[in-house]
Formats: sequence, C-alpha cells, structure tokens
Amino acid sequence: MKQAQHTNEQLKNASNVALASLLNLTLLPVISFIYLLFIYKNTKPGQIDHYHAKLGIKLNLVAFAALFLVSALMILLGGFNSPWTWVYVISYFTIVHTIFIVIAVWALVRAWSGDKLTKN
Repeated sequence: MKQAQHTNEQLKNASNVALASLLNLTLLPVISFIYLLFIYKNTKPGQIDHYHAKLGIKLNLVAFAALFLVSALMILLGGFNSPWTWVYVISYFTIVHTIFIVIAVWALVRAWSGDKLTKN
C-alpha cells in the first residue's frame, strides 16, 4: 500500500498536535488543548495535520467526559470523605486515563511516520 505524500510542514504540524494532545492528558491541560484548537483552525481538511488535530480534540474531549463522569460518581456515591473515593480515583487513573495516554502516544508515533491510526 502506497503512503500518501505529505509536506514537511504538514508532518511537523501533525506531530505538534499529537504532542499537544498527549501534553493535555499529562502535564499541561487546557493550555495544550487551546494550542490544539489553534492548530486545528489553521489546517485544511484531508491533510494529515487536520486528521491528527481532529483526532486529538476528540480524544481529549472523551477523556474530559470520562473524568467528569468519575468525579460525578465520586460525589454521588459518597463524597470526598468516603474510602471508596480512592478506589474510584486510583481505578480511573490506572485503567481509563492510562488508555487515553497510550492512544495519544500511539497517535504521536503515527504522526511522526506520517500515518493515520487506521489504514482506512
């Protein structure tokens, strides 16, 4: 299967947005997401950088929704004084959030190679 030709600028932007997605999930939440939105706005549909920006935005919005859901469950099922709170927090971060980070790392590696996550 022949790989589509991408410009160096597109590959650099794709790598930058994939890195911003990963940073939003780890070290720089919100700031990285704003950067991700800024780059998305400056890309053209059908290009590799647009694909990775769109993927990063979707991934981070789903991660935010999952974090919101876990937070709501903690409050509804016992509040912050319940011992079960730590079960929810530790389970979320060791299972769910780790999955989001692994997907973001996978997207970063694929962006470096100029590929999408899937071959479709």
